[in-house]
Amino acid sequence: MSFSFFKPSRPKTPPEVAKAIKDSLNALDTKTVAEVKALEKAMEEVEKNFVTMRCMLSGDGEVEPNVEQVSQLALEISKEDVISLVVHKLPILGWEARKDLVHCWSILLKQQVDSKYCCVEYIEKHLELLDFLVVCYDNKEIALNCGNMLRECIKFPSLAQYILNSASFVLFFKFVELPNFDVASDAFSTFKDILTKHASLVAEYLTGHYDEFFDLYEKLLTSSNYVTRRQSLKLLSDFLLEAPNVQIMKRYILEVRYLKIMMTLLRDSSKNIQISAFHIFKVFVANPNKPREIKIILAKNHEKLLELLNSLSGKGAEDEQFEEEKELIIKEIEKVSRLQSLKS
Repeated sequence: MSFSFFKPSRPKTPPEVAKAIKDSLNALDTKTVAEVKALEKAMEEVEKNFVTMRCMLSGDGEVEPNVEQVSQLALEISKEDVISLVVHKLPILGWEARKDLVHCWSILLKQQVDSKYCCVEYIEKHLELLDFLVVCYDNKEIALNCGNMLRECIKFPSLAQYILNSASFVLFFKFVELPNFDVASDAFSTFKDILTKHASLVAEYLTGHYDEFFDLYEKLLTSSNYVTRRQSLKLLSDFLLEAPNVQIMKRYILEVRYLKIMMTLLRDSSKNIQISAFHIFKVFVANPNKPREIKIILAKNHEKLLELLNSLSGKGAEDEQFEEEKELIIKEIEKVSRLQSLKS
């Protein structure tokens, strides 16, 4: 004869999980924060509910997630305003809860219900959540979690477009130079995704904010921080040479100030920076419609430029192509330096 004193607890349904998460997050209010024991209990409840959410969304290692339950949970989390709650409560969540949340965030955003990304649509109606996540880079305790969540959001064009055009976007120019290396690196990863994931959106943004953007970007290229200079130069090459940005590039290579920056970076003590600078510098030189001011700068500095270029060599497999390009640029500089029209 077997005796059963305890019945196994019935697994929660998606609506129950969403409500439990909502209730436990709401318990983390200012009154609770003042009562240490009550706060600890509330935190434990949040963590327990996040684990339940994680298991429902991605399985427990033995049982695969139920596709219908995953979709229903994403829908319920949107309907119950849980997305807004988890973002705003991030600063007071514990490490484990934040880790589970970041894992679940990626899955939730990708869920489609009736061909619609319900969680993405929720964020589209509450765009201030994106501003909140950006500003969280100022809080080093949660900066990396927020960075992960932002990069998931940026995969969706509507959310990336909002960040690009928001007042908070310019904060990235500060965040990428924060003294905490991990936070600054993460901010740069997010900054890079914003500028490279959706080329047509970026082209539209740069067209409308050309002066403002490149004035700020110039400070990154001339930063005293080696990592900032190297990363920003590489990123500039990545997005400036994209086909949708061809008009932006054509405008950029007409400006003497930006040519001078590349010439300065060609003299950098880092070979990596020198080579990255060359790949942008060569576009200034190869431009068949160089303004007179650009030609004058190249002619006046041709001896130093030729000396620099002759001492510059590529890396590994790129050597042959690099040498060919360098040879063409050297010839063009020599040709410009001989122009009689510039000597008058």
